[in-house]
Amino acid sequence: MANRSNQLIVPQATQALNQMKMEAAQQLGVQLAPEGYNGNLTTREAGSIGGYITKKLVQIAEQQLSGGQR
Repeated sequence: MANRSNQLIVPQATQALNQMKMEAAQQLGVQLAPEGYNGNLTTREAGSIGGYITKKLVQIAEQQLSGGQR
């Protein structure tokens, strides 16, 4: 079993985060394995996906904080 230090606060969010990861990879043109190991990614590819997800999560939070107005 993998030793993960990034525990989700809301475990039910796993599916949504995985979907977001797949969408980010598709937008960036990065091939991900549908399930499982993605250790073949370069650091740049993994960082790009993480950065894209962070950007989207910030946008979602900003929309929620502004009452959905944009």
